[in-house]
Amino acid sequence: MQDFLFPPFAEMTRADYERVGFKSGLEVHQQLLTCSKLFCRCPAGKYSDEYHAEILRHMRPTLSELGEYDGTALMEFKTKKDIIYRINRESVCTYEMDDTPPFLMDDVALDSAMAIGMAAGLTVVDEVHIARKQYLDGSIPAGFQRTAIVAVNGGVPYGDRRIGISHLSIEEDSCRELGDTGHLRTYRTDRLGMPLIELVTLPDMRTPTEVADVANILRCLLRTTGRVRRGLGATRADTNVSCKGGTRNEIKGVPRISLMPMLTYNECRRQWNLLRLRAELLKRGITSESFTSDWREVTRHVRKSRFIPISEAIARGEKVAVVKLNGWATLLRWETQMETLFSREISDRVRVIACLSMLPNIIHSDSPSETISGAEWIAVKHAVAATNDDTVVLVWGPQRDIETAVKEIAIRAKEATIGVPNETRQALRDGTTGFERILPGPQRMYPDTDLPPIRVTQERVATIRATLPTPWWERVAQLHAMGIPGDSVEGLAISHLAPLVDEPATHKLSPARVAEILHRIPRRLVREGIRMEQLSIDAMRSLIECVVSGKLAREGIVHALRQIAAGTFNANVLPPLITTKQLAPHLAAARARVASHHLYNDKNAEILVMDLVMDEVRGRIRGEDVHAEIRNTTMIIEG
Repeated sequence: MQDFLFPPFAEMTRADYERVGFKSGLEVHQQLLTCSKLFCRCPAGKYSDEYHAEILRHMRPTLSELGEYDGTALMEFKTKKDIIYRINRESVCTYEMDDTPPFLMDDVALDSAMAIGMAAGLTVVDEVHIARKQYLDGSIPAGFQRTAIVAVNGGVPYGDRRIGISHLSIEEDSCRELGDTGHLRTYRTDRLGMPLIELVTLPDMRTPTEVADVANILRCLLRTTGRVRRGLGATRADTNVSCKGGTRNEIKGVPRISLMPMLTYNECRRQWNLLRLRAELLKRGITSESFTSDWREVTRHVRKSRFIPISEAIARGEKVAVVKLNGWATLLRWETQMETLFSREISDRVRVIACLSMLPNIIHSDSPSETISGAEWIAVKHAVAATNDDTVVLVWGPQRDIETAVKEIAIRAKEATIGVPNETRQALRDGTTGFERILPGPQRMYPDTDLPPIRVTQERVATIRATLPTPWWERVAQLHAMGIPGDSVEGLAISHLAPLVDEPATHKLSPARVAEILHRIPRRLVREGIRMEQLSIDAMRSLIECVVSGKLAREGIVHALRQIAAGTFNANVLPPLITTKQLAPHLAAARARVASHHLYNDKNAEILVMDLVMDEVRGRIRGEDVHAEIRNTTMIIEG
């Protein structure tokens, strides 16, 4: 293990990932397309920046049914956060504030969750039992989320194998975080309580690229059901990563699929390097049992420091402390992730748990340059009797936060003697991860006694199954077989317009024309701000029939699609088609307008005439016929 050093991402091979035992799974969270929230009748999807009231709350841990505390709850309690909820009366009721009992689960949401589970090859449970899952970060005012398993044991095809899906659950969405600075965390509550499904795969992905591939398959699977909400924040994915000898760590809220390969590579690399660090500590005789540290307040030793973060902290009346890590010399410079050192592991803990969020929040003797002076380093080392074998860490802040910080520095250093701690990690834009919280354990789940079980009948399952669309991967294979251009296959397969491909009128068009009408032009309209969902499938069917029958020329398709999006398209009142002979007055008028202007380049005259004529007759005659007529009449005039 100690001999293998991670190459850069681009140089890693499948054999390298096999050597380190890379394993990854996905947890995909997807909002469901419903009118109401899950356990109340407030509207779902009604977002607003406005708020009519604010509520202040503090969270504290409680014992589970087994008489145990969850590690995440204890960690969050250390942060001593003030939690503010901004409330809009049009999207939140007293249920979301945990002041009234829940309504029964929304039937539409449950049907949608079962449909998605069936689409992913899972077996729907006979009874849905609702549980409470503790959320002590404040993102849910009640301190717990209501959740229930809906379907189990499924999978999706990937290449020549199958990626297992352990289960699908339905749950309430959390608040949207607006800010988290120091001891204040602020949330907006309009998203709170919206129906959400969580689709959990087995750790079947063996390379970072496979993680992204499977995430895309699941994204497309969800889209094809037509039962999910779209837009920013409607889909969020977490990736679980481990390596040989490591442990499952969760990268939370990955914003884009394209980031998954680098994030999972770095997390695997981080765990591998933490295991190498453990081996180095063992060489030095430092184990969990023999680990020691010490700390002192050293404000007076650095009260005249020119290091701005410390001098400004002292000016604010804050304190400075030093932590000695015995035998740790040089190890805070140990590389963990790409261009990232172990010192950031400690800085992250101090930032999150001690709420010392202004960076830098620590400095250390393994990297003493450009911080405090040499004399000051000697003084703070002397205060804790540090030797050349030790590392010392300086931290500064308010008194109560310093007391938390020095404990967390020692805790994180001691964890290094064990290996890889169970953590939820934050996805960062540079492809690395940062500490977010301790990974929750099973103690956070317990039964909900406010709601009865929901019996799922076979008739209900059969009715839902009859509405399922063709699986996305089968639709992709069908489109390829039909000759649909490759650049349109995936987009068309997830489009709500995909069923039109199977209709008789569509079969009379060339595959390229089908792709143009159902995918390429709609995608262009999206860039104009027109959403594809606004294209009614019935109106699109009428448009295709008009194209097939010759009532609508190709050049009129774009205009017709804009009309469909606006709800003004009428196949019975299309402008009549015209012949080339009927172009004569349009050509004459266009040439007269062009002739009235001085052109720097006479070769542009034909282009201008074409543009002017097409503005008048677009959709009533083919563009190539107009162009041919312009050339023919020009040749006659010149002859």
